[in-house]
Amino acid sequence: MALTDRTMRVEQGLRRELQRVTDAQTRDLVRAWATAWDEVATELHDALLEQLVAGDRVTRAQLMRSTRLARSLEYIADRLAELAADAGVRITADLQGVIDTTLGAQASIIDSQLPPNAKALLGVDQWSRVDPGQLEAIVRRSTEQITSLAVPLAPEAYAAVRRELIRGVAAGANPRVTARRMVRRAEKRFNGGLHRALVIARTETLDAYRAAAQAAHEADTDVLAGWVWTAELDADTCPACWSMHGRQLPTSEPGPLGHQQCRCARVPVTRSWRALGFDIDDPPSLLPDGNALFAALGEDEQRRVLGAARFEAWRAGAFPMSAWAERRTTSGWRDSYVMASAPAGFAPARSLTLAS
Repeated sequence: MALTDRTMRVEQGLRRELQRVTDAQTRDLVRAWATAWDEVATELHDALLEQLVAGDRVTRAQLMRSTRLARSLEYIADRLAELAADAGVRITADLQGVIDTTLGAQASIIDSQLPPNAKALLGVDQWSRVDPGQLEAIVRRSTEQITSLAVPLAPEAYAAVRRELIRGVAAGANPRVTARRMVRRAEKRFNGGLHRALVIARTETLDAYRAAAQAAHEADTDVLAGWVWTAELDADTCPACWSMHGRQLPTSEPGPLGHQQCRCARVPVTRSWRALGFDIDDPPSLLPDGNALFAALGEDEQRRVLGAARFEAWRAGAFPMSAWAERRTTSGWRDSYVMASAPAGFAPARSLTLAS
């Protein structure tokens, strides 16, 4: 195995293309949610104000009996349902393109690890060797997963908006201020559906890429020794991804089984040149060393990655990087590797947002 400079360049190019796809999804989803909120916010504000100016204090029951507010809530429910359905369509529209891009990159990544002109001799060509039915199955499974995840977005967001509106409805001395405050709080709940849609878009799009890459790798098991888990090694990367970086797994192993929105990649690795029949030694691999890069971070960045307890355990030698990840089974979704807890004897760590 020799991940060369060219290997890393091709892999980074694929990452950038996938980032372009997910960035476009983000822009479209954010624009759709913002437009929808603009359409409902004014009427919601006026419906609330109508009730709030009716007296010094408005009860929850009185608020919910408002015919005008009921119409506003019905409109919000309808718009959320449209947004959820449209989000599923928007995300799935990219699946085939992601798969095609992934397959096109795999042959170049493999070729980058071989001696000159070896690709033609070994017949490395994902486009002709991957079963089209297998690729169709990836699109179908991903579409079903995205659709099933998008369906609950509307009722969950609507329920959150409704709950928010019946919290603390006292008008006080300035009903207009109260109405604006209630609308702002309702907007946050409305946009909770947007946040979930963005998570689904990024997670499922990248999982489709990983499934397509696995299909390509399984078509070249005579050339490949497996694949290596690679992470973006920076202060925004979670401990689990730092830990999994550099681990080599068989081609039959799915993954990377990262957490939601995980940025990690699956990079195929070839057998040694001598095992492939070339009487020549492999050059050294240029895969970045996770332990060395983490040690080179400043202490503030290290604490940011690990949290206080994990950092103290790591610094004390009780929590090596190899122990930072644990596999979790989640009902209704695939297994994933998440950050492990600090070892016994160290204070509980604060929760961290996974952003890798």
